[in-house]
Amino acid sequence: MNLLKNNEISKNRWDLLFLKNIFSSPFQSYSFYNLFNSISGLSADVFAIEEAFQIKALCVVTIQKEPGILGFFSRRAIIYGGPIVEPNSELFLDYLLTSINVEIKKKVIYSEIRNLSDYSVFREIYKRNLWQYLPYQNFIVDCADKDKLLQKLSSNRKRQIKKAISNGVKLKEAENITEVIEFYNILKKLYTLKVKKPLLPRNFFEEFFKRDIGKYLLVVFKDSVIGGIMCPIIEGRCIYEYYVAGLDDEYRDLFPSVMATWSAIDYANKNKIPLFDFMGAGNKEEAYGVRDFKARFGGKQIEYGRFLKINNLFLYKLGNLGLKILKLLKKE
Repeated sequence: MNLLKNNEISKNRWDLLFLKNIFSSPFQSYSFYNLFNSISGLSADVFAIEEAFQIKALCVVTIQKEPGILGFFSRRAIIYGGPIVEPNSELFLDYLLTSINVEIKKKVIYSEIRNLSDYSVFREIYKRNLWQYLPYQNFIVDCADKDKLLQKLSSNRKRQIKKAISNGVKLKEAENITEVIEFYNILKKLYTLKVKKPLLPRNFFEEFFKRDIGKYLLVVFKDSVIGGIMCPIIEGRCIYEYYVAGLDDEYRDLFPSVMATWSAIDYANKNKIPLFDFMGAGNKEEAYGVRDFKARFGGKQIEYGRFLKINNLFLYKLGNLGLKILKLLKKE
């Protein structure tokens, strides 16, 4: 049993594991790892446990921080999707988690695994490695049958979609970088004024467009982009909501955010992708208005949760306090 890192890992063996594994997500692919390392200020490491020339467990770990002085207080490791693990591989996962912690514990204040699969069978292993479970929820929409899909939509969502289309809203795939930037500007405005959380840099969104990882689906009115959604895709399996935004205040009767979400669900149905994954609906122990928005699309509510590991409690609390202060300042 060997630990391998980054260039030590065979891309062919990585792809072989990825293509057949139930825990695979676009964020654990070689393409996403390569994308993250192509952007200045971002980085990712990949760790793998190999035995008898087969990868038994693998994990892409992204390292993120805010620019400037905030960088020191915001150093974090985000693992999107969760590790790829072979069935009955508890020993390999245990070794993988231990190895990751040794490699990154001095680099980051905390680490977070944002699960997109059910890892409950491995929960004791995470606990043994001092990962705290957080009860985050999600919605997954079955997109295979159009009639059933429409039946599960709330009456309000059906009305909004019908009204937007009748008022002239069009849905389309992004065709060029200019359209991607239009979407990014809407997203940046949303994060600055409302979400007030860190957003990946613009060139990350541009590079995503250039690579075969997913699609940008746009909401267009009179030749102007008024909303959109960034969707990593595993063909024949699932489409994911990575980022979504719309000019809802400016176009109230056109429901840009609703139409952006609907565009991904509709795209999945038309392209034989059976599932749409919202990638999160908040911690069930906390009020979260977005959860109600997502629930009206008729998806199945699930709880795969997240895992959190704090490496420096003092800096973690200090960083959270700093973010709260920045949010208050932005309200002024």
